[in-house]
Amino acid sequence: MRAYVTGGHGFVGTWLVRHLEACGDEVTAPHASAVDITDARGLAASMAEAEPDAVYHLAGFAHVGQSWERPDEVFTVNALGTLHVLEAARALGRSMPRVLVVSSAEVFGRVQSDDLPLTEGSPIQPVSPYAASKAAAELLAVQAHLGRGVPAIVARPFNHAGPGQSPDFVVPAFARRIVEAKASGAAALRVGNLTPRRDITDVRDVVRAYRLLVERGEPGRSYNICSGHDVAIADLVVRMCALAGVPDLAIDVDPDLLRPADVPVLRGDPGRLVEATGWHPEISLDQTLADTLAATPT
Repeated sequence: MRAYVTGGHGFVGTWLVRHLEACGDEVTAPHASAVDITDARGLAASMAEAEPDAVYHLAGFAHVGQSWERPDEVFTVNALGTLHVLEAARALGRSMPRVLVVSSAEVFGRVQSDDLPLTEGSPIQPVSPYAASKAAAELLAVQAHLGRGVPAIVARPFNHAGPGQSPDFVVPAFARRIVEAKASGAAALRVGNLTPRRDITDVRDVVRAYRLLVERGEPGRSYNICSGHDVAIADLVVRMCALAGVPDLAIDVDPDLLRPADVPVLRGDPGRLVEATGWHPEISLDQTLADTLAATPT
């Protein structure tokens, strides 16, 4: 299979490219400096040259917290960029590839415990500018399929983590602070809001799901990618401190690390994905945390 990957040099994209190549796929993953998804003409030319059977659209603005400060940029990259990807695929005509548009469980917004687990039919109620941009991208994918015949599939991953992730995200951020605290002999760990609960999957399991969806997913539909279990961020800190060998670190809440709004809890139902592809997560949360700690520079 010939695959075209946007965002192929980012955290998830790197793992995806590695997985696709291990499966025997021929992968084109242009760097953002060479092909910008906000440049419709340049993107279309690049995709036409690659002649892909499948397009994995991962490129975008990915940080929820920072989206509050840069909403214009977030919407331009995540929504307009997705439109350009879908139009570039449509322009290939009879050789139109299957397109996987990667969204986010953040589109569900604030939910109550009675709403859990979240299914693909749960209401979309975005809280952050990031979530709103991803909700728009999802609708563009559905419209491209229904109105233009583009075989577009929406992947809706919940939180995922693993080695190589930017410290802008919760698990590697804790990993870096814990490793630094251990190295310096510090007695306390700076943290933000520890009350949210998240459904966390290893990035290596997530990219397996992406390829399976391109093979077996139904165009026009969305698919949750999640474990079906949620864990408190506070519990993550405790488990990571124990894995790092510093179980007695004190916890110090830093107001500068708090966001304007946090979704209290996210837990998904991966049933539709499992039914369509047979996917199940294979890597435990503790293994993900241990591997992330091991990959964190001292």
